[in-house]
Amino acid sequence: MFSCLLHPPHHSGRLYARTLTFSSQGWQMRFVVKRLLLGLVLIISASAALLLSDVGRRNTRARDIPHVALLQHASTMLLDEGTRGAIDGLAENGFIDGKTIVIDRFNAQGDISVGSSIAKEMVNARYDLLLTMSTLSLQAVANANRGDKTIQVFGLVADPVVAGVGISRDNPLNHPRNLVGIGSFLPVQDAFRIAREMFPSLKRVGVAWNPAEANSRAFVEKARKVCQGWSIELFEANVENSNSVLEAEDSLVARGAEALWIGGDVTVSVAADSVVLVGQRAHIPVFSITPGKPDRGTLFDYGADFYQIGKQTGELASRILRGSDPTQIPVRNEIPIHFVVNTAALKGLKQQWRIPDDILRRANVVVDETGIHNQTIGRVDQSTR
Repeated sequence: MFSCLLHPPHHSGRLYARTLTFSSQGWQMRFVVKRLLLGLVLIISASAALLLSDVGRRNTRARDIPHVALLQHASTMLLDEGTRGAIDGLAENGFIDGKTIVIDRFNAQGDISVGSSIAKEMVNARYDLLLTMSTLSLQAVANANRGDKTIQVFGLVADPVVAGVGISRDNPLNHPRNLVGIGSFLPVQDAFRIAREMFPSLKRVGVAWNPAEANSRAFVEKARKVCQGWSIELFEANVENSNSVLEAEDSLVARGAEALWIGGDVTVSVAADSVVLVGQRAHIPVFSITPGKPDRGTLFDYGADFYQIGKQTGELASRILRGSDPTQIPVRNEIPIHFVVNTAALKGLKQQWRIPDDILRRANVVVDETGIHNQTIGRVDQSTR
């Protein structure tokens, strides 16, 4: 066809015909490729349109459900349990993470400056609600959230009043309009009473604590009053971080402490194993108001069930997400008691500590040489401070 139209030059017919044949095949190939490319472009375009449409629908759905930011100060067993409780509390009230709510979790890993930076990012991101677990997290977010920007719900806070965020002790309803939560002042007096029941001659107790933690200061101030009333010397050592806990506890032993006490201090709680180690080397017991792993080596832990506190915090957050007015909700103190006694920790003590039978009966968990034994469910105690 093409040879009839193109009139090839003299002496080059065969070569030209061959060239023409290849040109014809190339044209056909280009034609096919173009058709294929066109089809591929149409397929890609259609797929992209569908994908973008789906993304748009998913984004619309995502915007239809609440977005919550949750901040905990450090990775300790208690804070982890409290955070788990908060998420479960939300879920039991219909706010299931990834389905009916989006929960973005943040962790300052025990660093106050990091916590402050995270708090600013949380506030600027304009979440529907800010949830904080621990006193330091409460303070960081409340300071960044001034001006009633976003409602904040807090839990796992020793004393909301001394946190310095505008909460009144005299009137539970007197708090910032965008801030509400649950306080849990751990039972300092009861813990020292139990220690005296186990060792009536107790005269000297050592405690390491971080002055940067308002919650810890509140517990130590309470302990000072309790010890003064019972003629117990309270030896104190300040720490700045968890790495300095071991040395601080050693100094307390050197001063003559007959027992070591772990208060509600996050810095020290992170290094609880170091406190137990010092106690074991000195053959003196360790007791706390922050229950951790039952068989970690403390003689007893008389404090709160942090999971239950977290759960109550999640329930409160659910009320806010459903439209409850935070100004009409009082800041209350809740202490679901959790009491752990470790009889195995009596072994090797240099003084005559003993565990009365009535204390064993009151314990939620008893640890002995045969293992860990759960006895009762935690109970709410709002009485002593």
